[in-house]
Amino acid sequence: MTLVPDLRPSVVAACLAVALCTAVAVSPSAAIAACSGFGVTPGQIGGTHFKASPERHSVLVAGTRGTRITLSGYVLTSACRALRGARVDFWQADANGAYDDTGVRLRSHQFTDTKGHYWLQTILPGPYANRTRHFHVTVRARGERTVTTMLYFPGVALNAHDPFFDRRLLVRLRIVKHRFQARFDFVLRR
Repeated sequence: MTLVPDLRPSVVAACLAVALCTAVAVSPSAAIAACSGFGVTPGQIGGTHFKASPERHSVLVAGTRGTRITLSGYVLTSACRALRGARVDFWQADANGAYDDTGVRLRSHQFTDTKGHYWLQTILPGPYANRTRHFHVTVRARGERTVTTMLYFPGVALNAHDPFFDRRLLVRLRIVKHRFQARFDFVLRR
């Protein structure tokens, strides 16, 4: 039994063809239009691996191994308004399922732009123990409740065995020019 899903572009393309992955909206207006159907982003445990990180949009440095992916989306209020200047912190395991607990590898934070948009160039996180692939994220914005949560990938067999998996936190995957793109829009509560 394999715990690592096959996420090669050809396999993800097949996933897209059978609607396991949904289309990824690219505009703020599309995110805002869809917002009312999302509900507030549910919180989850942060885990023990959070620590301060540098401000950056890419965690890809020399020697970073793994399948590259861009994670992007918008941060919105529960009234579906874009949140400018929201702080978004990311941390994750490497391709082998290990966290960097001594440095800042695969860790970053950034602030959303005037349209509430964020984006991060990273790698697919590896699974470990009984945990499926996931990103950790904390989103903070003035006047809104902070949410700490995890984002998961569709079609991964280990999702069914992960004690924290929540399908409301699935990213939407697609391939653009042979590169993975994941999309998730955060909706914060006042």
